[in-house]
Amino acid sequence: MDLRDRIVACCQITFPCLKKKPTPTSNEKRDIIVIQNVPDPFNVPQATVPMSDNTYIALYGYTARTAEDLSFNAGDTLQALDKSCGDWWLARALTGVSQNKQGYIPANYVAPVESLDAELWYFAGVKRVDAEKLLLSGENQNGAFLIRDCESQVGELSLSVLDQGRVKHYKVKRLDNGLYFVSSNRAFPTLKELVQYYSNNDDGLCVRLGLPCRKSEAPQTHGLSYNTADHWEIPRSSIQLMRKLGAGQFGEVYEGRWNNTTPVAVKTLKPGSMDSLDFLREAQIMKKLRHPKLIQLYAVCTMGEPVYIITELMSNGSLHEYLQKDRGAHLRINDQIEMSAQVASGMAYLEQQNYIHRDLAARNVLVGDNNVVKVADFGLARVFLKDNDPSSDGDENVYEAREGTKFPVKWTAPEAIHDNKFSIKSDVWSFGILVYEIMTFGQMPYPTLTNYQVVQKLRTGYRMACPPGCPKVLYDIMMECWKDAPSDRPTFETLQWKLEDYFDLDDSSYDDASRY
Repeated sequence: MDLRDRIVACCQITFPCLKKKPTPTSNEKRDIIVIQNVPDPFNVPQATVPMSDNTYIALYGYTARTAEDLSFNAGDTLQALDKSCGDWWLARALTGVSQNKQGYIPANYVAPVESLDAELWYFAGVKRVDAEKLLLSGENQNGAFLIRDCESQVGELSLSVLDQGRVKHYKVKRLDNGLYFVSSNRAFPTLKELVQYYSNNDDGLCVRLGLPCRKSEAPQTHGLSYNTADHWEIPRSSIQLMRKLGAGQFGEVYEGRWNNTTPVAVKTLKPGSMDSLDFLREAQIMKKLRHPKLIQLYAVCTMGEPVYIITELMSNGSLHEYLQKDRGAHLRINDQIEMSAQVASGMAYLEQQNYIHRDLAARNVLVGDNNVVKVADFGLARVFLKDNDPSSDGDENVYEAREGTKFPVKWTAPEAIHDNKFSIKSDVWSFGILVYEIMTFGQMPYPTLTNYQVVQKLRTGYRMACPPGCPKVLYDIMMECWKDAPSDRPTFETLQWKLEDYFDLDDSSYDDASRY
């Protein structure tokens, strides 16, 4: 189903009658025009699908992975029959390819039909820089648009529009009586009516609104299927190894396929490299950690050797390799800072969950499409046997602080090297090194020093110099991460907002609808 078909399908939903316009309050503008009952620009008849509190619209298409699943396309309507399982719902298809059939669906693929999330033009959680990337992706025509949450002012919305190869942004504001407007002389009872009006009239905007921006790829499901949501030790026979993606510090990584339906990444662990019981305890925790910037653990195969760890697949491999291949050919400073912010976002979640990564580095961050990055291998360093070399690059990257304990020195905080004291603050130190890797396109930290020299020089207060071309504000962030006292280092929450604030522009960066 193409985007226009999806929009038509979405427009066929029956919406409740509009309420009468409230009486204006004393501080409202008296000359504002209130627009109601705006004609739908596609002029399609409403379908006679019965609506209820349990009726949902599909935001993305889904192909059944097991016999118990239900296939559907974006724009199909579904009735939720049982939502008790949380991430996977039992549903019946009201329209579309599986009409009148029942099966399990991923809950994060649907939204209530009478909700803002159901609108194809609403992009929840999308930041300004991401909105521009999506609109400029080449898949959109002039006039493509989206409405998103405003970053600079909580609770407000922004309208982003593609106009002749540039993206322009407008504040969507509300009057005291709840009316929405982008131009000070025209207001609407609902966002849907505002969109419909400006789809027929530019009336102050740079261009008349066209089709909604194309959505990015569907989100990851929570688990591989309903059947594996809780019972996640899966048969080894259900995994087919495809091509080898590389060798990580704990084993080899393959692109694989689960159940002949679902692309996955498969990490095969070196035999004897871990205690199975320790790993299973850690994996139980790891599977509960869910965040858009963390690689999702899907399942494990621990019966026999080698142990398989099944995770979501990222198309561009490790961040370290990705940076080295690019070398600045396509990545710019904004991309580098955005990648750093994404890692900080994932780590801020781990921080909130009182969880420690212990081996944060570019090699343990994976890259998907559109420079999306996610933190991987969190917690694994803790369960590997102490006499196992945690680096795939040889002894040069490892310093043995005490007999039987090894670290990737150039990424490890001094208190962890000398006293084996790991904490979220030692992760913050490692994050500063990772930012250095990002800004130097994968260059080895402390490039002129041996591990022994690094350990000795850090005792004297030595820190790496600012990389060429790195903004001072970013180098200042690195230096904050490398404070001697762990308590003096910033939190990941602080690092996240500092990096995201790099893109946060004031109101002067928004276009004024009244000037066109």
